[in-house]
Amino acid sequence: MDFVSVDAIGAEVAAETLASEVLSLDLGRPRALTAILNASKDEIRTSLKASTLDGVFASLFSNVTGGVLLTNFFLEMGADPTQIGILASIPMLSNLMQPIGAYFSERTTSRHFYCLWIYGISRSLWVSLAIAIFWIGKAHNAPALLIALTLGITFASSLLGALGSAPWLSWMAALVPRTLRGRYFGLRSSAANLTNLISVPLLGLIVSQWRGGSIQGYGVVLVLAIASGLLSLWFQNFMVDVNPQNSSYFSAKATSIEARSTQDGSIHEDLAIASLPPPPSFWQDGNFLKFLLYFHLWTFSVNLSAPFFNVYMLNELRLDINHVTLYNSLAAGANLLVLILWGKLADRTGNRPILLGAGIVFAIFPILWLSTGINLWSVWVWLPLLHCLSGGTSAALDLCSNNFQLGIAPTRNQSTYFGVAAAVAGVSGALGTTAGGFLAQFGYGGFLGLFALSSILRLCSLLPLVFVHERQAV
Repeated sequence: MDFVSVDAIGAEVAAETLASEVLSLDLGRPRALTAILNASKDEIRTSLKASTLDGVFASLFSNVTGGVLLTNFFLEMGADPTQIGILASIPMLSNLMQPIGAYFSERTTSRHFYCLWIYGISRSLWVSLAIAIFWIGKAHNAPALLIALTLGITFASSLLGALGSAPWLSWMAALVPRTLRGRYFGLRSSAANLTNLISVPLLGLIVSQWRGGSIQGYGVVLVLAIASGLLSLWFQNFMVDVNPQNSSYFSAKATSIEARSTQDGSIHEDLAIASLPPPPSFWQDGNFLKFLLYFHLWTFSVNLSAPFFNVYMLNELRLDINHVTLYNSLAAGANLLVLILWGKLADRTGNRPILLGAGIVFAIFPILWLSTGINLWSVWVWLPLLHCLSGGTSAALDLCSNNFQLGIAPTRNQSTYFGVAAAVAGVSGALGTTAGGFLAQFGYGGFLGLFALSSILRLCSLLPLVFVHERQAV
């Protein structure tokens, strides 16, 4: 597969930046208007490399503090589906704080220092759980205490992390131009997924084979994850900082410069200058509100079942953690193989067509789980195929969903739009996981009935997306 290097993308970004600087001389616009316009080609290239490494080490932290490893830890503690649903809903519900984080970040002078403090504290909170695992792990009431402590730490860490999500996305929107976002974010996500592909089975093996038991084994990998999460923040020191105050001033000028690369490598500049009034509130943005409706319905329907596939394999099919982590790695591998292709396709056709096409495939995915069972066909053929299908389609959905938000949100107050979208998705996801946990435990059909219901709702949730406009969509 043809992987696009960070150097190649950095060169295109630098060319776009140079075109912006040249054109800004004719406009009388200050060259020190934004941090990105002052960056040299080498600084831009270094920023993109640093952001990729940041994503690699952050993904290792996320794999341990969420996903199958945390689910297995909770099951070892004796947690029921309702408690697992609550655990999965906490990070989503905390996204209600994203508009608040966007509000405060817009009043700072540095994206870098804001994200450093927010994520540094958020990830350090998990140290207390690692200590508790080794300190009270053998006490008779340890399971109940560890479940409560995990829920508390997840809540506090997610709450803080939500305060930094929208500012971080706005930071990346300033660093990576619109025409290159598909390729760069595809590359960045591919590096993170390669990390998942390698690390998740190894971490699962450590948990299952640890002499002190799987609970202490999780404590060991949690220490490694915390160190990795803090190391990822160190790479952000090498990224070009952005001052939100200057960015807001630039946006208020209503000046946009777009560069697009043609097959012969030339750069064409489209300069649009208009004395436009400040952009309306998102409440007056009909296109964005349609997107929010789609995002709300889709997130609810996906999270109705998403946290429970691993629970179903661990509890109902009685598979061990090594099998489940292997399946999750297959999903990450499939994600890795097609992510760059999705990114290139999104740059050419836009994000909405891909969201619709891949969304239909991802919608029927839970129904396919109805044919799984405790047999060799399911364990060695069907379940691996299902995870490969999930990984390949989720690559398109995750990449294009983020890029779609970047495309339809106005440049001014961009982080506010990101925060609102994340808050809506957070509430929807929390409601979905909580409802899914309740239905799995008390509803008709158990897990398989829940999967079928999720498929129906996923298909219905795609309808509002048909009416959302994307400028470059084909």
